[in-house]
Amino acid sequence: MSTSTIKIEPLATDVSFTKDSLCVVLADGREVTVPLEWFSRLRDATDRQLKDWRLIGGGIGIHWKSIDEDISVESLLALA
Repeated sequence: MSTSTIKIEPLATDVSFTKDSLCVVLADGREVTVPLEWFSRLRDATDRQLKDWRLIGGGIGIHWKSIDEDISVESLLALA
């Protein structure tokens, strides 16, 4: 009997910030929080720029147009 592994791609559903952290909620209920210090463009962005994000690829990543930053959910999970 063989079994197959199904890979479920992690998808973001929401993004928020604390004074020094990026917080991402995933579709499966997990929450990932990482220091803004790891992302210099986010660290140096204004509050308005931080709030101007959108999900890309159905939630596989997050994009900030005004600061030209893209972060994949997979990379966040690898860092956390």
